[in-house]
Amino acid sequence: MTNPSSTKFAVLGAALIAISYGLARFAFGLFVPPIRDDLGLRPAQIGMISALPLISFIFATVIASLIADRMGARITAIISGLFGTVGLGVISQASGAFSLGIGVVFCGICTGLMMPALTAAMQAIVNRALHGRVSSVMNAGTSIGVVVAVPVVLMFESAWRMAYLSFAVIAGIGVLAAWRMLPSVSPVTPTDAAPAPPISRLQWARLLRLSLFAFAMGFVSAAYWIFAPDLVITLGELPADATGWLWFAVGLAGLGGAIAADLADRNNPPITHSLMLMMLAASMALIAASPNNLLLTVFSALVFGLAYMSLTGLYLMTGIRLLPGRLSLGPVLPFLAVSLGQAVGSPVLGLLIEQTGYANAFSLFASISIVVAIISPLYPRQLEQEWDEEVIEDTGLQAAYDHQLHDDEGEPYRGIEIEEKTKTAEAERIDEN
Repeated sequence: MTNPSSTKFAVLGAALIAISYGLARFAFGLFVPPIRDDLGLRPAQIGMISALPLISFIFATVIASLIADRMGARITAIISGLFGTVGLGVISQASGAFSLGIGVVFCGICTGLMMPALTAAMQAIVNRALHGRVSSVMNAGTSIGVVVAVPVVLMFESAWRMAYLSFAVIAGIGVLAAWRMLPSVSPVTPTDAAPAPPISRLQWARLLRLSLFAFAMGFVSAAYWIFAPDLVITLGELPADATGWLWFAVGLAGLGGAIAADLADRNNPPITHSLMLMMLAASMALIAASPNNLLLTVFSALVFGLAYMSLTGLYLMTGIRLLPGRLSLGPVLPFLAVSLGQAVGSPVLGLLIEQTGYANAFSLFASISIVVAIISPLYPRQLEQEWDEEVIEDTGLQAAYDHQLHDDEGEPYRGIEIEEKTKTAEAERIDEN
């Protein structure tokens, strides 16, 4: 086995994220209508089953860094892929709620283990100067996976068992790729980097606020991820293949989420956070108001995809900045909060749909999103230090990673090779003058 270049690693990481997040996690909502009909499940049961992979995802994420440290990046990714392969295969053969639940639980474990494994590998073989860019490419894999699921839906239409069987085969190929290309080492911290400072009370308070906002966003977004396809088919009476265009729009718009998140970090995060939550609310209100209009529902999906991916990217950068030097904690807690919010939101929405109907349930969740948007001025600032011109210019995902390690003088750690190149360039500049 030879370590891949940074570019090949970014592509491989995006592909594995596409499998573990796009196919094993978010594609489930696409197949809710045929699964519900074939297995005779009620909306409340669908909501409960949809919460199971989110719970297993949280559990897997909590122990993922420990597994990566003990077993290494390659073994952790292989374990993740095997859970995904088995889970997708079990879903394809599900005969009722119980077997379906087992399959989605395995898929949740797959999702929770994959990103920590890839982060461990990235720290070992990718130059620190490229961590932010590589992370952006890998994060886009979620949208790519969602888009890949669309032709499968259009090809098999209501044959969801065949679709999930094909996903299992793809996941198996991903396992082979991880075994062939990922390193077996654990995360590497440079020996000349200063240890991370202790977490202050102010940092914990800001991280708590960030997690609460992430929980609220996850809670309201569960409505779209799980029940939007079912809404347009049940309430809007659109054909089954129309759901494929919904997810295509979500994935396509989600690819722009990384850019929007970076712009948010460069400008005013609280205001952008509020704007994206309002877009989230608008997407749910629009699809609830016009479920029979394919053009409007696709536009709604575009708005939702851009808003959701932008918000998750913003939470990632904020978490990294809030706890410099603690990659296993800062960005992990808000993502756990998003998943916990979705795990709570799915069964709640399922019960609301049974009691009040799709339109009223979606409208209520849209209203909650608006309320959270109104209190977004409480969204935490990313940096502990005072804002000055130098700090304001040093923004974006790459800058967030650059500030993860510091040297003994408290300056951002850039590595010996980069420091030597910088000093050489400065010396040459002085000589020229």
